[in-house]
Amino acid sequence: MQAIRYITFLLISLVCARMAGAQGLVIRNYNVKDGLANATVYGAVQDTAGFIWFATPTGVSKFDGKRFRNYTKKDGLTDNDVIKLAADSRGRVWFFTNNGMPSFYGQYIVHNQDNDTSLRFNSRSQYMQYAFEDRAKAVWFLNTAGRIIQYNGRETIYDKLGAKPADLFWFLSNDTIFRPLQHVFQLQGLKDSNNAAQKIFFVPPYPVDRPDFAERVGKNPVVIYDNTLYSYTRKDIIPFFKAQEWGIRESISSMCIDRYNLWIGTQRSLYYIRDFFKGEKKLSKLLDNHYITSILNDRDGNIWISTYGDGVYHIPFKHFYFGYLDNTNGLYSHSVYSVFRDQRNSMLYIGENAGMLNLMDRNGRISRFALDSSGGRNSVFGILPLPKGEEVLIGTDNGVYRYAPAYRKPVRIVDMRDVKDMDITPSGKVRVVSRDKLLNGIGTVPLDLSGLETLLTSISCVDDSTYYLGAGNGLYFGTGNAMPKPLHLDPRLRQGIKDMRWIDSMLWVGTSDQGIFVLRNNKVVRHFSVRDDMASDICQQLYYDGTDRVYVATNRGVSVIDARRLVLLRNITSNDGLMSDDIRGVSHYRDTLFIATSNGLCYFSRDHIPVDTVPPTVYLNAIRYGDSTYLALPYFRHLYERGSSFEVEFGAIAYDLPELVEYQYNFSSDTASRWVTTMSNIIPYPRLQPGDYKLLIRARKYKSGWSQPVSLTISILPQWYQQWWARGILVLLGLMAILLVLRYIVGRIKGGEKRKTEYNRRIAELEAKALTNQMNPHFIFNSLNSVQHLILEKEEKQALNFLADFATLMRQMLNNSRKSFISLEDEIAFLARYLELEKIRFANSFVYRFEMSEELKEYTVYIPPMLIQPILENAIKHGLAPKNGSGHLLVKLEMRGDLLLCAVDDDGIGWEHANNIKSGKLAKHESTALSVIKERLQIIKSFNGSVGKLEIIDKFKSGFGNKEGTLVEILIPIVKML
Repeated sequence: MQAIRYITFLLISLVCARMAGAQGLVIRNYNVKDGLANATVYGAVQDTAGFIWFATPTGVSKFDGKRFRNYTKKDGLTDNDVIKLAADSRGRVWFFTNNGMPSFYGQYIVHNQDNDTSLRFNSRSQYMQYAFEDRAKAVWFLNTAGRIIQYNGRETIYDKLGAKPADLFWFLSNDTIFRPLQHVFQLQGLKDSNNAAQKIFFVPPYPVDRPDFAERVGKNPVVIYDNTLYSYTRKDIIPFFKAQEWGIRESISSMCIDRYNLWIGTQRSLYYIRDFFKGEKKLSKLLDNHYITSILNDRDGNIWISTYGDGVYHIPFKHFYFGYLDNTNGLYSHSVYSVFRDQRNSMLYIGENAGMLNLMDRNGRISRFALDSSGGRNSVFGILPLPKGEEVLIGTDNGVYRYAPAYRKPVRIVDMRDVKDMDITPSGKVRVVSRDKLLNGIGTVPLDLSGLETLLTSISCVDDSTYYLGAGNGLYFGTGNAMPKPLHLDPRLRQGIKDMRWIDSMLWVGTSDQGIFVLRNNKVVRHFSVRDDMASDICQQLYYDGTDRVYVATNRGVSVIDARRLVLLRNITSNDGLMSDDIRGVSHYRDTLFIATSNGLCYFSRDHIPVDTVPPTVYLNAIRYGDSTYLALPYFRHLYERGSSFEVEFGAIAYDLPELVEYQYNFSSDTASRWVTTMSNIIPYPRLQPGDYKLLIRARKYKSGWSQPVSLTISILPQWYQQWWARGILVLLGLMAILLVLRYIVGRIKGGEKRKTEYNRRIAELEAKALTNQMNPHFIFNSLNSVQHLILEKEEKQALNFLADFATLMRQMLNNSRKSFISLEDEIAFLARYLELEKIRFANSFVYRFEMSEELKEYTVYIPPMLIQPILENAIKHGLAPKNGSGHLLVKLEMRGDLLLCAVDDDGIGWEHANNIKSGKLAKHESTALSVIKERLQIIKSFNGSVGKLEIIDKFKSGFGNKEGTLVEILIPIVKML
């Protein structure tokens, strides 16, 4: 709960110069900033589910211990100014307003005449004053005109008893029929004219502490008349509290009975008489200058006080079992460093900072002594009893004092600075340890221990001659006045020691961050830490009660250990009622524990600490689906919304430690497993699919078991397209689509195969064309003439070599024409053989040369065959052959990305000149050869996407200076392999 303010009030006034201390109560205040509808609260009731309702001028507030839910006219109230509340046995909460129109909360909504026809009736402009319930659970109202209205769940009947006016006594006297829905009534008189036999007492006929009288007052209505409280029955009216006799002069506005305690609310203050019905006569004044409008004792024992303008005050039930002392009721400050209750004289010693020592006697009177604080803060860190007489030893930062009740003031017996600890042997020998010194007995010279090079922190005496020292780096053992020696024990003990106690031949060691170690014969026999459920591993003090319990003061509460069985019994924290978890010291007296904390002194019965073990009530608050919020009914049914989030908001009714409420939910109805634990009160399901679900939610409070789960049945209905028939249609459509896709893919594959076949066919045709264009008849005829000439010239050997090379070339040409790709090396070998034959045929009238880039030498490159040879043939026949003189032919090969650039460069007569002297037949032959090359490149592109290119350049016309000849560049798609 946001901004809960804790206020400690006195229960006993401060008397004279000596302050009378007594139990304080911790009261929580809830106001508008915490969610309350208004700071002015007219009244409070608790419904059957456990919610606390508050009536305010601006609506009503429903409270579960952690959150307020406010209701106004927009939520169904007939008016925002709700002046009174009543809760019936059917779980309905009735709202009384000045317009006289009834409304109630039930089944998650506010019912009124607009949304519930059973509430329609004519109020005659009169408003309801009182409400009763009969044995049939029908609700009866008495309005300001003295008319009776009945609500039976089906209709609202005005003037149920006829035209004769009735009064409050009619309902009260018929107590066998009607049960009042409020406990206290303000009356203008006590005489019931219709009940002459009723006895009215103005003086109690017997004392209020009679055992059965408290039960009578709690079961029957209480009436307030003439500032006196009366117990009302049909037979008699008996007074039990007269405000004037208790010194209360203001008018009583409300009252409440809590077990044997009596609470009185007035227009000025709240009064409390503890054990009033046991004869107690002490009146405590609380909430001074507060207008008390109502006091409610809920079914858990908590007290709720509503006020006019100051919100609501809450006193948790467990705080009635605790006593508190701080700077508001007798102590010097709220920070307490040590406490000791002397078993010999019942004197309570309370040590604080600034050297302040508080003493409380058995009558509750507090006296205070200021010890020397000239050397610094001088906190009183320890108080120990001396074995003889009633003297105690008081340890402070700046020295040690001796005191007994007979002394006028404490007497300093040790003057040391930076005192850290002290201890007393069974015979009464005192040892005191400071930061770097050890006093081995009162009146002796301190032993300088600065040579240990560590900070001393604590001491524990074994006997008059031996002792243990605790330091910042571990344990030391000392004998007599000799220098203490370090103990090389468990490595976990080589750290800061906070406190030690020698108990029944065992050394209990409290550490700075490793918990508690128990040593016997200098060996660890037990270790307690947070792993053993200790409150904390940081020990601040050890206290032994002398019988069987060791109390460990930590920064997170007190841990109680059985000293005989070496078992952790329990932890006591602020969740159980302590004022703080920062514990500085512990003491006891019989059954009472005294706990010194940084926020005051707390005392209580150690064996009767109240524990709320009743599981909380879980409720559903709201259901959200998509952009809408729905009533939290046990069954939720809705049509599926794509992309909408499903969310359940819930809560638990817990007024004690609501922030520690833990939740579990199960979305599969499997109560044996799959419970999910959370501290959140919202369960989101981002993508809830259509189907039927069951959500179980349960909760537990601090130290309680799990509650019975609340159940929510969820049914998400599928959209039309999620129905089985729609899914069947979708499956069929999907199958059809798959078939169409498969058909399309098969068609594509067949089309591809068809195109591939056509491609291969056209390639074969083009290759055939290429054969005819590559080796033209002139070449063959001239080659055979050359052979004939060699034979006639008697050059038979050279003629045979020429024929052999010519046959090899023809065979190589036929082999290459059958392949789609051949290696570049094979192509160059073919071209070289071809050029050699052409050289012979043209009488060595030209020379040729091949140039390859270095990159081509690193790979095996494959190219389509028969693309370069026609270009070489054109270069020789139409460029170099007509030239006068020797010619040169250069074939350059290099990589251009994923293409092979082949440049055929000759220094012949040039492209344009050659075209001018060629015959028409030759021109047709040339154009046919080049068009075949271009067509082959286009076919390769359409098949595998590679782009080829053929370009013819006349060097004389294209900016190559005065150079003649033709440059033909062809980009050939390749396949490249390492």
